[in-house]
Amino acid sequence: MAFLVFEGIDGAGKSTLISSLQQRLLEQKQEVVITREPGGTPLGEALRQLLLKTDGDIPVPRAELLLYEAIRAQHVERVIKPALQKKQWILCDRYTSSTLAFQAGGRELDSQPIQWLNFFATDGVEPNLFILLDLPPTEGQNRMQAREKDRFEIEELSFHERVRNYYLKLASEKPNQWLVLNALQSPQSLFEQLLHHLEKQSW
Repeated sequence: MAFLVFEGIDGAGKSTLISSLQQRLLEQKQEVVITREPGGTPLGEALRQLLLKTDGDIPVPRAELLLYEAIRAQHVERVIKPALQKKQWILCDRYTSSTLAFQAGGRELDSQPIQWLNFFATDGVEPNLFILLDLPPTEGQNRMQAREKDRFEIEELSFHERVRNYYLKLASEKPNQWLVLNALQSPQSLFEQLLHHLEKQSW
């Protein structure tokens, strides 16, 4: 088993890759938990709607950060820790590095308190691997043209550039904890590269 987190800008293809890996693991009779942030629990999903809506009273950046961390604390206690105790595979769409990329990178908040809040909210629970689907923001926007966009997806291109660059910064600082994949490749190619990495780790 392993706790895997899938990261990247919107439109990078995280959901497709998660679905492919889930299917492969189920074929191998593995127990798999699929979850996401923001969300993952009834409380988290309710707060997700508040965070992503494009109308009404929009949270200021610091309030936004604290809402994310509240969602995460609930998620870790209700979903992540129980799955780890049962030795299940956990495939999570976004986790702590998203908060750093979007709030420190995109919103340009100080990263130090974010790192402390991440640790507090997770109670120190870290994934075995972050998988970054790296994609130029212009391509991400092209891929999302046909779908209804949330509050983050409608941000300006410069915001998404900062997010992408922060992701790459995080991956370069701790290369052993990250697998960076070029999301311009086909879904099948990305899946094969991921499987190869997991096999090397004997997971």
